[in-house]
Amino acid sequence: MKYRILGATGMSVSEYTLGAMMFGAMGNQDHGDSVRIIHQALDAGINIMDTADVYSKGESEVIVGKALKGRRDQVILATKFGLPMSADPNQRGGSARWIKKAVEDSLRRLDTDYIDLYQIHRLDVHTDMAETLAALSDLIREGKVRAIGSSTFPAEWIVEAQWAARRGNYHRFLTEQPRYSIFTRRLEGAVLPTALRYGMGVITYSPLNSGWLSGRADLTASHRALTLPDQYDPALPGNAAKAEALEKLNKLAEESGVTLPHLAVAFVKAHPAVSSVIIGPRTAEQLESLLAGADLELTEEQLDRIDEIVPPGKDLNPEDNYADEPPALMDKRLRRR
Repeated sequence: MKYRILGATGMSVSEYTLGAMMFGAMGNQDHGDSVRIIHQALDAGINIMDTADVYSKGESEVIVGKALKGRRDQVILATKFGLPMSADPNQRGGSARWIKKAVEDSLRRLDTDYIDLYQIHRLDVHTDMAETLAALSDLIREGKVRAIGSSTFPAEWIVEAQWAARRGNYHRFLTEQPRYSIFTRRLEGAVLPTALRYGMGVITYSPLNSGWLSGRADLTASHRALTLPDQYDPALPGNAAKAEALEKLNKLAEESGVTLPHLAVAFVKAHPAVSSVIIGPRTAEQLESLLAGADLELTEEQLDRIDEIVPPGKDLNPEDNYADEPPALMDKRLRRR
């Protein structure tokens, strides 16, 4: 396993991040098995884990806390807040009120005194950025959090957050966590260059595009397809475009003597802005398969071939990056009196 510096945090992280979204009710419900998978990843050299309070309503954090017993100092522990934890409209977002509550809940579930990287899961356009940054800065001063980051922020809001931190003399976001894969490349145009310009570490998620690049013969039989069938319906135009590209990528992988998942993850790692790629296995076999490609680096020719199949800066299915839409268009309350 190779390591990179995570932006301006000074922390060295493995090129693979173990994502814990699939541990708990959303995926692997066997706590003991999930703990063994986490230990397997740590033993392989992965030293950063990413979870969130919303994953299985806190169960993922509980499992991670169990797994890190006696190994906490070996791990860069990242979690997230901001998505709804209940029907209560105040149990979400980036308000100081919620941040103070959310971090205590996460610390308790993770069974730890501190979080290495605390990230706001989605942009909260209804809360002043200064309030969010001030509350997060308090957590850093209190020693409960080491660094802060954003997730799935549009480029203009990455910039606004940096300037808000400067104006208020707050701690700034040092990382960004976007969705990035061969099939979702729109952020190459602005998000990744902006993060790079501000010295932010980038931890990407969904390198296999929710299973499309997993190498699975029948995508409709996947775990995700059971709950999100429209993501794999070939009758939808965006999915048809992905299916056409998938044939060409399978051919490229075969000619290159590598598996499609290894090709897909290596593509994400090749971008100069990327610090680490989140892999989210549900089983030990899936983890072992992904670990086998950890050292793969694509050649210039292979990257050029991928560019021919999916042009730089293009999303084959625009709905994949739903959170990349301008916030003012996503929430009707921002355009209606």
